[in-house]
Amino acid sequence: MRCHGNPLSRRGFLAAGTLGTIGLSLPELLMRQAAAEQKQYDFVEAKAKSVIHIFLPGGLAQQESFDPKPYSPIEYRGELKTIKTNTGEVFCETVPQLAKRADKFSVIRSMSHGEAAHERGTHNMFTGYKPSPALQYPCFGSVVSHEYGPRNNLPPYVCIPNVPNEFAGTGYLPSSYGAFALGSDPNRSDFKVRDLNLAGGVDEQRFSRRKHALEVVNSHFTSVTQADNIEAMNTFYQRAYDLLDTPAAREAFDIEKEDAKMRDRYGRNEAGQRMLMARRLVEAGTRLVTLTYGGWDMHNDITGGMRRLTPALDVALGALLDDLSERGMLDETLVMVSSEFGRTPKINKDAGRDHWPKVFSVMLAGGGIKGGMIYGASDSTASEPEENAVSPADLATTMYRLLGIVADKELMAPGDRPIEIVDGGNLIEPLLA
Repeated sequence: MRCHGNPLSRRGFLAAGTLGTIGLSLPELLMRQAAAEQKQYDFVEAKAKSVIHIFLPGGLAQQESFDPKPYSPIEYRGELKTIKTNTGEVFCETVPQLAKRADKFSVIRSMSHGEAAHERGTHNMFTGYKPSPALQYPCFGSVVSHEYGPRNNLPPYVCIPNVPNEFAGTGYLPSSYGAFALGSDPNRSDFKVRDLNLAGGVDEQRFSRRKHALEVVNSHFTSVTQADNIEAMNTFYQRAYDLLDTPAAREAFDIEKEDAKMRDRYGRNEAGQRMLMARRLVEAGTRLVTLTYGGWDMHNDITGGMRRLTPALDVALGALLDDLSERGMLDETLVMVSSEFGRTPKINKDAGRDHWPKVFSVMLAGGGIKGGMIYGASDSTASEPEENAVSPADLATTMYRLLGIVADKELMAPGDRPIEIVDGGNLIEPLLA
């Protein structure tokens, strides 16, 4: 069952016109819609408190990860072998740690869209929308920030290490709902999150005086203009002050506080330390963390490329799932592993695979997702969906539902244009625990 958002959405007005012809007054109509809306909202119970979105830029090959084709000809299946999971399914040999934990997550093998360019495919997978020349859509993190705001004085939307692409931004929403980016990689020996410490020579009293002076200046500018950049700057400064004023929040960003054995467990590399940082942030209160790892655009030597990049990802993801589970956080933290598209069914002349959006795989764990499930299927050569094709809008709708957000709720774009958070997505009900 899909849940509908604003009772005065475009659909609501269409209903108003229809019901008006049988004699209902506007107050009666609104009362009926409010009652119906309340019933629908009763189904939108948040299962997930936070999301860790692990994005693999470039286009992860489905054949060399979660959807191998061992019985297809060599030019389709590639050189890598398969491995049995603890649920009896088959993955590529590149992910042995995940294969041991397949009961903790589900894989969609039938993701599909029509955008073969990196930028357009990335837009789809960060917003749930096809790109449009007329409007910029907000990414998942900005929508979550808009709907829920900060928790425990942590930024609601954080990117590790930086905002990964132009589509990870606020779109038509005010820029105050943008991401807080670490600005440095947690794996670096000199890692330090920018702007989280008081400047040299500034003590707490001086900090308070500066804060008060800034509030006076800001109130003047706000009274003069309502420009988005002024309002956004006010919001960012206020959140920054809240963060600086909260030692527990600041500490969440200090990966040196983490036990050395835990850091080793995740892996002392980009994949491991970024995922560990993500866990620290959602544990402390951040609502959505986006992190990237690697470059998966393997037009050449895909066998070598996967053998080089995948081990760190495999170990770190396995550690993240175990760590969340051991802390009692997996049931309330949605882990989503995605890429902008997959790779071509056939190996090319350079022993690589090219862009292929017709079918690819996404991994989901925790936060109300069943474990040990394969949803959908590709055909025998991983060329297209064979059953239960899933669109980016379907994936986004499901993610938002797990967070308790009504996916077709209307937000306001410039010009007071009502735009649904997701347009036309279907809930992937079999995946829900």
